[in-house]
Amino acid sequence: MALALSPRRRALLTPVLPVVAVVALLALPVSPGGEGGAGPADALSALVVAYCAVRLLRARRRPLTRTAALVLALPVPGLALAAMNAVSPGAGLTGLGRYLQIFVLVPAAVVLLVRNRPDLRLLAWSFVALALCQGGIGVHQYLTGTGASYQGENIRAVGTFGASDVMGMATVVSFGVVCAAGLALGRGPVRVRLTATACAVALLLPLAVSFSRGAWIATAVTLTVQLVLAGVRRALRTGAAVVAVCVVLVGGFGAGTAMLQERIDSITQVTDAPDQSVIDRYTMWAAATDMWREHPLTGVGLKGFPEYRDGHASLALSSGSDTEGAGAAYRKQPLLSPHNMYLLVLGEQGLIGLLCLAGGWLALLVCALRGLWRARAAGGRGLDCALVACGLLIWQLVDFAYADIGGPSTVLTAVCFGMAGWWGLSGADETDADPSTAAPSGLGVSPGEVALR
Repeated sequence: MALALSPRRRALLTPVLPVVAVVALLALPVSPGGEGGAGPADALSALVVAYCAVRLLRARRRPLTRTAALVLALPVPGLALAAMNAVSPGAGLTGLGRYLQIFVLVPAAVVLLVRNRPDLRLLAWSFVALALCQGGIGVHQYLTGTGASYQGENIRAVGTFGASDVMGMATVVSFGVVCAAGLALGRGPVRVRLTATACAVALLLPLAVSFSRGAWIATAVTLTVQLVLAGVRRALRTGAAVVAVCVVLVGGFGAGTAMLQERIDSITQVTDAPDQSVIDRYTMWAAATDMWREHPLTGVGLKGFPEYRDGHASLALSSGSDTEGAGAAYRKQPLLSPHNMYLLVLGEQGLIGLLCLAGGWLALLVCALRGLWRARAAGGRGLDCALVACGLLIWQLVDFAYADIGGPSTVLTAVCFGMAGWWGLSGADETDADPSTAAPSGLGVSPGEVALR
């Protein structure tokens, strides 16, 4: 005879816990000199998808509305067409699996496993905890000179991701800042909002010493949008406080201030006096655009950019970027992508692929923003969830202008799309009910799933 669980214990066994475990696994160190491919978190994300499929088979009910299914599956036609046009069957299958994992399967699993707003808040706090962990390691690397090499000094904060994935820690910390800001700007208890504010402020330091210009820009844009969406008056007050904190933090760096100032100034010098990394990026952007001009509808196929790069890039492109430090020896890392997700999709998948993939992202953003307006109209209930979901999606869409998918932290992108999808497709219509009233994990259909039927 099965033991009966109390409502409170059933609430603790939320089906979203496997997704939290995916986030937690990114705190594990990456082997020095690794290629930054699939890791333990990616493997667990596949198990999460399988777990979600088993729950659906047991429930024997249609879990998604037609609108939700259409939005989540919109990338599939473009991906399938690009896979058929790949340079080899192996490359096509590998690329198709990776894209489906990040933009279709894992987001859909997150949408189905999140039951209610407390579940979404749990995911948001797991992002903050991971960011604090990675950020703490990054600050230690900066202070002790054990980070990745930057201008001849091993001071670049990379966390456990290593010198081969310098964007990993910056991405994780940025997500943590966005989640903490959303939780702080909501209508939750004062203790929760103060804790979230303290976490957001603390994470600004590791974000600064990551020396990632793309992460800085995306975070600044997202925080500005979050503040405006939370209320103009609050935006002005909070913005003034954030500027003051940033001045204090930057002023406390001492010798590091000059490097930070130089890095910040380089953002405005991308056209006048660009460094080699910017030149490489412009060259690869031009190469991706040239590939699209030759194959405007279908592109060169998934995983095709490295194969076609040399035939479309100018002589200004360097042989690769230098990586060193954080426990890894010096090596020349090849430039295998244009570091712009939109141009990567355009070059490899053509206009059809870009319309399918970016169309799905735009639909998610519209649904999430509509849900935010409904939350504000309802007196601010669930505003923190709305700001977190919209913020993560906006950050990712802005960052895609400077980066693309790749590395262990990419699985977080899938979780972010899933969180935004849940809020936009069902979360805005949920109530902040006691979690103990939710259906037990693995037994029947949860309230979130019922709302999506």
